[in-house]
Amino acid sequence: MKYDFNRIIDRRNTRSYKWDQSEQLFGDKEILPLWVADMDFESPPAVKEAILRRVQQGVYGYSVTGDSYKEAIVGWYRRRHDWEIQPEWISDSPGIVTSLSLSVELFSQPGDQVILQSPVYYPFYDVIRMNDRKVAVNPLKLEAGQYVMDYVQLEELMSGGAKLLLLCNPHNPGGRVWGREELLRLGELCLRYGVTVISDEIHCDMIMPGHKHIPFASLSPELSDITLTTLAATKTFNLPGLQTSYIVTSNAELKRKFDYKLKTLSLHMSPFFSPEAVEAAYNEGEEWLDELVQHISGNAEYAVRYLAEHLPQVQPMKPEATYLLWIDCRSLGLDSDGLKQLMYREAKVAFNEGSVFGTEGQGHLRINLACPRSLLAEALERFVRAAAAYVK
Repeated sequence: MKYDFNRIIDRRNTRSYKWDQSEQLFGDKEILPLWVADMDFESPPAVKEAILRRVQQGVYGYSVTGDSYKEAIVGWYRRRHDWEIQPEWISDSPGIVTSLSLSVELFSQPGDQVILQSPVYYPFYDVIRMNDRKVAVNPLKLEAGQYVMDYVQLEELMSGGAKLLLLCNPHNPGGRVWGREELLRLGELCLRYGVTVISDEIHCDMIMPGHKHIPFASLSPELSDITLTTLAATKTFNLPGLQTSYIVTSNAELKRKFDYKLKTLSLHMSPFFSPEAVEAAYNEGEEWLDELVQHISGNAEYAVRYLAEHLPQVQPMKPEATYLLWIDCRSLGLDSDGLKQLMYREAKVAFNEGSVFGTEGQGHLRINLACPRSLLAEALERFVRAAAAYVK
């Protein structure tokens, strides 16, 4: 391969949220962190070069995105996802969670129910509760080792008055790529009950071989009209520190409200470096991404095999997307505190403890696979060795 994703990059003492907080967060600086979802790889060379060119200008004044930035986004989704986006559908936002929070505030009222499908990315809960809305949980069901939607209970929530749904597509932490028929069935319910959909599709580019991401808004003009999609290049190309994302909606009224709120909060200005990085990534980073997906897929297969051989009592959910591995550890008989004790004190690793993803995540762990194989192997060895004491 052209790019070396097994090269170790020492990120300690770089102000890394992931690597420089182990002692503060987990009580031991020697803990191996495979938790927060950034990658231990350099971004594509074209991104680094674009940022350096921007640095060398020397004057870091107010800036705008320009047409070429939106054209790069439009071209990316046309090539990678068969989705025809119009440039005027795009609005920049500082981050996905910012977009989710603003959407909850704008498209629901205090006290309203907002639907999420648990277990799910934990800020979904925060943006609902901290906006004084009520979490309406539509728990996912486990069938044949994968999550599926419970449409019967979902319809009960919608018929009961819930008018806003936060959709995670692809699903984090389970790694599901929702299929066309699944999404169409979901969409039919949303149209029947007048539900607006905020679709978090930040992981849409990290799709494992044999699967294809389907943007929810691409299914029909009717579904596009009720959907605001939150997107970013940050997960795809390891740019989260640049604080950049964007929303896409064909509904002019949804976009008008979102843009007005951004300006009200003075969040509408273009960051100086981010558009250059995003444009370079989308225009010149495709080969890098294809090789990255191969590496992540290989890491997922390695982890699943390793756990099956050395700790068959736990059940990993093989991801169809994302660089995250969701593991059912309930057979170890540990509660949330017990799992933290096992990780931080005994194994000296940091994965995400599952209860933060909702009640349905209790007894689970989420492992970040976006690292060199040697780091993943060491983390798994540490965990399996420590977990052996709890095997019955």
